[in-house]
Amino acid sequence: MASASAFVRRSSGEQAALYIRQLIFDGELRPGDRIPQDHIADALGMSRIPVREALIGLDREGWVRIVMHRGVFVATLDEATVRDHYELLALAYVFAVGRAVAQWDDECDETLVARAADFAAATDAAEHQRQAFAFHATVVSAARSPRLRSLLRAMPRLVPGDFFAVVPQALEYQSERLDEIAAALRARDRDTAARAYTDLFGRNADLVVEAFRSRGLFDPSPDHPTRDTHRRNNG
Repeated sequence: MASASAFVRRSSGEQAALYIRQLIFDGELRPGDRIPQDHIADALGMSRIPVREALIGLDREGWVRIVMHRGVFVATLDEATVRDHYELLALAYVFAVGRAVAQWDDECDETLVARAADFAAATDAAEHQRQAFAFHATVVSAARSPRLRSLLRAMPRLVPGDFFAVVPQALEYQSERLDEIAAALRARDRDTAARAYTDLFGRNADLVVEAFRSRGLFDPSPDHPTRDTHRRNNG
């Protein structure tokens, strides 16, 4: 199984959820496989309680299916789930730039330009990811909306690990859009910044759909049973 060393700086439930997502994403657990709860708990050095808590969350997110009296199984994701995720992110950041424009100042300008430059100068996937997060966090901070921050914190990451390691094709497009967003906010141009965010997350959705499909995470059959049907047939 995948190394557990990258998952030890989070809460126990977060560690377990991220680890299980990574196992599924890497193909070590395939759709239909039973989740080896004891093995995961041992690999992460924790009890089964946070693993079970993680699985409840992953069931809500569509990564696994909990089947009463039978166990927990890897689910088959679908393209709509990926596209919904990125469309919701786009809507959140369109809201953020709408709020941020009204309160934008020179300090915000300097910070955002520096974040975009740091992203362009990064030399590895992990640093690109850190700088992208820092850029978007600057926009969210300028929006001054605690509810928005809570919403974004509650949204789980769809791609485990370093996003730009999984989809390196996103780098150039991301850099261009960050520059565009920074310039639009400097000009207090909400519409251009909103459009750039929509384009950015739309492009990310396309790339992640391609990555998920290439890893066999989508069911190729158009008549694959829904989650509720699966439970009716097996519960």
